[in-house]
Amino acid sequence: MEIGPSNWQKACFVPTKADALVVAYRKWLKKYSGGHVDWGAKFDGSLPPTPPREQLLDRYWSHVVNCRSCSAAYKGLSVLEVVLQVSSVGLIGLVAATKQGVMSAVTRNTLVATAIACFGASRWLSHYIHKNFHYHDYNHALK
Repeated sequence: MEIGPSNWQKACFVPTKADALVVAYRKWLKKYSGGHVDWGAKFDGSLPPTPPREQLLDRYWSHVVNCRSCSAAYKGLSVLEVVLQVSSVGLIGLVAATKQGVMSAVTRNTLVATAIACFGASRWLSHYIHKNFHYHDYNHALK
């Protein structure tokens, strides 16, 4: 007996419950298309153009939008990024609006340093969010 689409069970052994979808697919394929896909008139052999790497490796639309944990983390980190930016601008505005003799030099320098740290943290967080939730180029040669 020859192995082919009609008796595919001879070519592979699928004993577990995890293989139930494979068996169901093969039964569906046999019922609706005679056990094989008819590529004859519908396929000319050419493949569609390859999308850009950014689209292929995009994590946001392929995963983050659909995953509750990742979506919550993305929203939380995005809010933190905005809070850091607003804090940075607010601290600089406070220092600029305060009169010369009201605030000591140490306090003024501390507020400016905190504003710079908040701004730096927001820029780092922006890079982190983009790298982990949107697109991160992967090069197998470098790993």
